[in-house]
Amino acid sequence: MRLSPVFLTVVIASLAYATPPEMAFSRLLPAAPALAAAMWPVLPTVLLGTVCLILMIGLGFVFPDLGTWWTAAGIVAVTVAAAYGSHVRLKRERTLFQVRLVADAAQQVVLSPMPRRVGDVEIESLYLAAAAEARIGGDFYEVIDTPYGVRLLIGDVRGKGLPAVGAAAAIVNAFREAAYSEADLVDVARRLDASSTRYNASFPPEGPMERFATALLAEIPHVGRRIHILNCGHPPPLLLNRINVRTLESANPSPLLSLAELIGDHYNVDTFDFAPGDLLLLYTDGIAETRAHDGEFFPLTAWMRRQPPTPPRELLTALHRDLLRYSRGRLDDDIAALAVRLRTH
Repeated sequence: MRLSPVFLTVVIASLAYATPPEMAFSRLLPAAPALAAAMWPVLPTVLLGTVCLILMIGLGFVFPDLGTWWTAAGIVAVTVAAAYGSHVRLKRERTLFQVRLVADAAQQVVLSPMPRRVGDVEIESLYLAAAAEARIGGDFYEVIDTPYGVRLLIGDVRGKGLPAVGAAAAIVNAFREAAYSEADLVDVARRLDASSTRYNASFPPEGPMERFATALLAEIPHVGRRIHILNCGHPPPLLLNRINVRTLESANPSPLLSLAELIGDHYNVDTFDFAPGDLLLLYTDGIAETRAHDGEFFPLTAWMRRQPPTPPRELLTALHRDLLRYSRGRLDDDIAALAVRLRTH
């Protein structure tokens, strides 16, 4: 691809030399520097245009009636325009590169590196942006070791881009503080809702739709074989044990973040068995809503049921591979997931 302007120049010049002058293949020479502008820097583009100009003058000596000067003028004009276009393209590419660096830094504020092991709990994470050029979205997660146990957060802000990242950062930062200071998951959820509400009041969403977030809080005590879950409208986690896959549905779902003032802040914590060797998958709705070419959703529960007992890293690696294969590499939404396993002694 990088050498295609050179190949195009050679082909046009060869055809112009080998065919009768009436066919006028030489008039296609301005196409070569025009193509070069799409992939080359300014100087090589100008050099190729100069080569095309020399070739055209040479063909004019071989075929005096070729209309050399009109084509030569076209080559000069196109080369000048191509050089300017190459300059503009490179400038935009540098700007895009800087924007991507800022986007990556902003995403790291939300998705900070987390330990792969906290006590007896093994943890792995997965994040996939719907658009590779965006690299940023409203999905978030966090894991913190606290005096009350290992606490996990996963959620999804409605929307994408920097506004969604700002809302996600407000929620994650509130969780990092509240997870340490609040003994009850209900109080942690209230802190998250208050932080999300304040952010939305300071940075109101564009358009008529309100900005809200789904979230799921989980707590794995340091002792005992159980897990506490508070679900604020988020997809329920899946628990894979030696026998089957269990969907950890909440008996009384809690309100979404930023909606407690409208529908009440009645939060509910559910407790489930969580034995050593069990594998817990927390995920955002982008996974369950991944579509195949025929519109069918990814069968996450059935997929989970087919997985053998495996470490969290291998589970997420297989999930990543199968999601891309199922969607043929086209993701319609951001994806985040946490795989958690209680180690056996």
